[in-house]
Amino acid sequence: MSPTVAVVAHRKKTLGAGLDRLRVLITEQDVGDLLWYEVPKSKKACKKVREALKEGADLVFVWGGDGMVQRCADVLAGTGVPMAILPAGTANLFANNLGIPIDLEEAVRIGFLGRREKLDLGVLNGEHFAVMAGAGFEADMIADADGKAKKRLGKLSYVKAAVRHVGGPLVPMKIKVDGTTWFEGDASCLLLGNVSTIAGGIEAFDGARPDDGWLEVGVSTAKGPVQWARVMGRMTAGRSEDSPFVRITRARKVSARFGTPLTYELDGGERTATTRLKAAAVPGALTLCLPLDDQPWAESAEKDRS
Repeated sequence: MSPTVAVVAHRKKTLGAGLDRLRVLITEQDVGDLLWYEVPKSKKACKKVREALKEGADLVFVWGGDGMVQRCADVLAGTGVPMAILPAGTANLFANNLGIPIDLEEAVRIGFLGRREKLDLGVLNGEHFAVMAGAGFEADMIADADGKAKKRLGKLSYVKAAVRHVGGPLVPMKIKVDGTTWFEGDASCLLLGNVSTIAGGIEAFDGARPDDGWLEVGVSTAKGPVQWARVMGRMTAGRSEDSPFVRITRARKVSARFGTPLTYELDGGERTATTRLKAAAVPGALTLCLPLDDQPWAESAEKDRS
């Protein structure tokens, strides 16, 4: 029996020859019903994914960037229905970490013929994320890199936003990992990661992989442009843990309290400011369509061990 295939697309995003070409590529495959949903913004995707599941979707193609992937993954988590990513965003961090190329024809081929693998997600304050989540400097930077700037400048928009926020104040934080107090003091940023490479192509968590059942946890006490320049330099060199202004560990569960409300983000999507965060790793939560012979996170981890 031919599978029911769903497409959930952010209509303002572009990839290859566009959505019309995507429809042709899918209909060239042996498919049954084709469920087609287009949304004007990523936060409207959740409802469409739920509709697709109710209609019996066997495979869901997600067209968009990391924010779109995050919204769809939040609904697909735990269902066992595979997600195929069509990386039409600016950064496409999750797709890049998984070795999914920014090529429409190849991404569709991976969706139909690639291997299926269950990978981890994180969950933060009730929402799943695939790449990263955080509060403080990093969240403010991402919120400041608005849609128009990202479309015009790409990754450079994150750099420009970062420059505007390096002088921000430190905030009292108390962070627990797996029930034990791990950090207590003033900090500028709390970052949680499911993969190694985050915004701007920076490898924040050396050797992190999305199939190990852990969340990477980082906190920075850097303040001002000089200290942040040192932190970014270490990150760019892939040695984040060597910075005197950074602490890194990993955990199954993380909770944090802030002395003042902080904006937080999940996979580049800004959320309302809060004084508390509660996060956990969710092993094997999402079934992904991946390239047959490519597992870049494993290769990265192997290099770090050698």
